[in-house]
Amino acid sequence: MTLALLVLISIMWVPVGMFFLGFGEAKSTGFVSMVVGVLVVIGAILQAAVFTDPFTAGLLFVFGVLYMQTGHALMTGVEDLRTVGNGALLVGVVCAVYAYLFATGGGIKPDGKTIIGVTPYLAFMNLTFVVICFTVTGVTYGKINPKVAATMFLVLSFTCLLVPAFGLMGYGKLPF
Repeated sequence: MTLALLVLISIMWVPVGMFFLGFGEAKSTGFVSMVVGVLVVIGAILQAAVFTDPFTAGLLFVFGVLYMQTGHALMTGVEDLRTVGNGALLVGVVCAVYAYLFATGGGIKPDGKTIIGVTPYLAFMNLTFVVICFTVTGVTYGKINPKVAATMFLVLSFTCLLVPAFGLMGYGKLPF
């Protein structure tokens, strides 16, 4: 489920990146963000309820809600995007916790016995998510040039969404 959602999320990150570069317009970018956000939240519900994996679901939930928040703001023409930046800030904090847990092997699965293993690539991914979330916050507060966020969205669509998803689906392993 999560791997398919990573592929899905890339269909939002690329248009958002292009939008920040000045290619595209707000309403259709917002629509894609909203659709992806809704589907990610549905995926998070399934991840928690069906696959009994609240650990992964927690990360999916915060991103899904942020994508819906972004979609709403772009579709309705909200001019002050600081509230989206505030949401991104909290998602960045959540990603920092996940990065730490993946780097140290902390966290217990629902069975109470299985510990989340040290996974360097997932720690790396979450650390880059921290950076992009804080960058989005800086953009919405006028402190960072939107082209910085655009470049990050485009690069990370491949390094942190498509490469790990297809690596695991196609070969059963992460790049490192």
